[in-house]
Amino acid sequence: MSETPEKLDDAERAHLKKVLETALLVATEPLPVATLKQLFTVPSGAAVLNELLDAIAHDWNGRGVELVRLASGWRFRARLEMQPYLERLHPEKPPRYSRAVMETLAIIAYKQPVTRGEIEEIRGVTVSSAIIQALKEREWIDVVGHKEVPGRPELLATTRAFLDDLGLSGLSDLPPLAELGNLVLPEPAPAAPASEV
Repeated sequence: MSETPEKLDDAERAHLKKVLETALLVATEPLPVATLKQLFTVPSGAAVLNELLDAIAHDWNGRGVELVRLASGWRFRARLEMQPYLERLHPEKPPRYSRAVMETLAIIAYKQPVTRGEIEEIRGVTVSSAIIQALKEREWIDVVGHKEVPGRPELLATTRAFLDDLGLSGLSDLPPLAELGNLVLPEPAPAAPASEV
């Protein structure tokens, strides 16, 4: 295979796209370019594969499925506007997380790497071990080191699985922090006691 996409003849280009497309359609996880290179006996450059992957993504424009580049690789997924239909096949509700879990995750995502103490300082309350454990079990956060201070607390950061689950290719795709305030709904006011009504 040639090193530049322009040097591929039409038949070779069509064959390579077909192989890539097939591998991605049957994959259960995102596939990085390094893994996709293994599909071919003749070594191919990442630039060639990325150009072909971009072409495949373009070919799927306007369909219910799209090819996207995520943090851990390329994958096909249903377009957002198709989700209401697909949910009818699997009406299970996704897990709901408490406000404390979501606040903790947001702090880790925007301030990483961060210690539990730093999270508590920002939130103004103690972060329970159950919250950290729930995020680790979901594989959204992981320990990436230890801070060089007494006690050597764990440094927490988000994972590629977190980015993949949110459909992001990197942390730079997170919405600006200022925009998040508009997404948070105020907690409902407690109901007035019956004697005050």
